[in-house]
Amino acid sequence: MVSVKVRDGESIEDAIRRFKRECERNGIMQEIKKREFYKSPSVIKKEKLAEAKRKIRRKQMKDNWSR
Repeated sequence: MVSVKVRDGESIEDAIRRFKRECERNGIMQEIKKREFYKSPSVIKKEKLAEAKRKIRRKQMKDNWSR
């Protein structure tokens, strides 16, 4: 859980800016976007498989490029 204390002489806008930055660092916004819509388990499985294939393809391309 992210918490930000307003410092002495700090404006609310600056505190909000720090809060947003902390949320971004902790990946809260990504998590919210990820959970915004329901995904069935089969869709999640397909996405993970596609991501794994992409990673393998990238690694092979990188290995071929460095030779």
